[in-house]
Amino acid sequence: MLRKLLSIYENSILFPNQPENPSEQLYIFCNDEENEWIGIPKTDISEKELTLLKTIYKLVEVQTSFYLSSKSGWSEFLFFDGPLPPYDSGTHFRFIQFQISSHDGNQFEIESALKGFFTEEVTIIWESSSRGIVIEEKKLISLSEDELISMSETFESDFYVKISFFIGKLHPFSHQLRSQLLREKEYFTFGITNLGNPNIFTFERVFPAYLANHLPEELKQKVNQEVIEIFHDDPEMFSTIKFFLENNLNASLTAKKLYIHRNTLQYRIDKFSEKTGIGLKDFYGAFTVFLACLLFEQNQDM
Repeated sequence: MLRKLLSIYENSILFPNQPENPSEQLYIFCNDEENEWIGIPKTDISEKELTLLKTIYKLVEVQTSFYLSSKSGWSEFLFFDGPLPPYDSGTHFRFIQFQISSHDGNQFEIESALKGFFTEEVTIIWESSSRGIVIEEKKLISLSEDELISMSETFESDFYVKISFFIGKLHPFSHQLRSQLLREKEYFTFGITNLGNPNIFTFERVFPAYLANHLPEELKQKVNQEVIEIFHDDPEMFSTIKFFLENNLNASLTAKKLYIHRNTLQYRIDKFSEKTGIGLKDFYGAFTVFLACLLFEQNQDM
């Protein structure tokens, strides 16, 4: 009987025996007469369907394994002020937050795919139908930023959803992990809201714009008087200068990405320096102008 459900719920899994450590994203049903077990993703079942299935089959309450206890321990610690999960004090962790562009993605499939990219076991906690956290131990960290970009591109091609990641810092195992995650969540939310929707966010990429957004109005006006007024008069110069700074002052790479000749790029840079009196070849000048670019961009979005 349960086998017939496979044609209705294509993402379901038929088990030969009672599963020991099923995903929390599955409802497990049992047919006692035929000794069959099936797992159906919770996102695939409506409330009415769940009620109907429970009248026909037995909904199994699976015993929580050590792994699931550990996973539950993370949720209680991070979001409900619970005790620290059972790990050694010398352990280090990194949080990789992710957000999916669609609320209709199959959580079971997405979680399985995410785990498939990691060489070792990781803990994944879902905060909502479209946002979650991958928790890595230091010894398990295996994916670089470039590999996470490749993962994002794979999700877009295979699942038709866009996924963005925030790569957190490596933190020692302590009670401070909760506040550190909350701070990184704030940066991720700010980045998603204010910086478009790129594949990868990091503290280094988000914080300059975060800082610019929280500057006192008096300081914003001073930057406006020195630089931003020029961007209002020449939007093309703004996009050129910001792109140049974002590409680490690499003129050849910037010209190539902007599809302009290098001499054209140099002309615009020289024109900017002539009007503002600020050079872009030293750290202080580049920092000041990049801050002005961020402020100008924020004003455009208001």
